[in-house]
Amino acid sequence: MIFGPPIMILVLAVVIALAVLLVRWLGGPWPGGQPQQHQPRERTPLDILKERYARGEIDKEEFEERRRVLGD
Repeated sequence: MIFGPPIMILVLAVVIALAVLLVRWLGGPWPGGQPQQHQPRERTPLDILKERYARGEIDKEEFEERRRVLGD
């Protein structure tokens, strides 16, 4: 029974560490951790123009004219 209390403390520490890791794994990234790898890129004027055309806010002629002005 000499090793009883130290082993019990070690097992308890391992159980607590596993519980913390499980909660972190289920809860998301660590605070202050690595930045996300897939950062959204900034929308270009051409992207916005394409979206407006896709939504029907502008017609084909206006789309083509503005695209020429943008230089693409």
